[in-house]
Amino acid sequence: MRELDQQTAERFRAAVEKRDLSAVEDVFTEDVRFYSPVKFTPFEGRPMVLGLFGVLLRIFEDFRYVGHFEGTAETSADGTQAPSAILAFRATVDGKQIHGIDLLQFDGTGRVKEFTVMVRPQSAVQALGQAVLAGLQAEGLA
Repeated sequence: MRELDQQTAERFRAAVEKRDLSAVEDVFTEDVRFYSPVKFTPFEGRPMVLGLFGVLLRIFEDFRYVGHFEGTAETSADGTQAPSAILAFRATVDGKQIHGIDLLQFDGTGRVKEFTVMVRPQSAVQALGQAVLAGLQAEGLA
């Protein structure tokens, strides 16, 4: 993995841990795609993804990253391999403990082009989906 991508992953991690939405914005490409565990189609574009992150930063309680892995992964857009980082996390939503991973896939400039979230267990996925939908509706994004 390139040093530029490592720096982006660390900047992203620090921004999320500080709940700093403006710092999160800088790591995404304009046409970023966000693949959610509760929605079949991706959220597309920086404005929509930032709106979603605003909601996520409000609803996650006790959020913390607990691991960091680096490598490559196939992108969904064209099937090519892209430098990638996986950040393992733990959090609580509506009293449900969540274990999850954030898969960040980088473009040639070191920005996040695709972002995929996977969480478990199923009861946490349901609680997360309900909380995100309510937050998106409150923001006028759904």
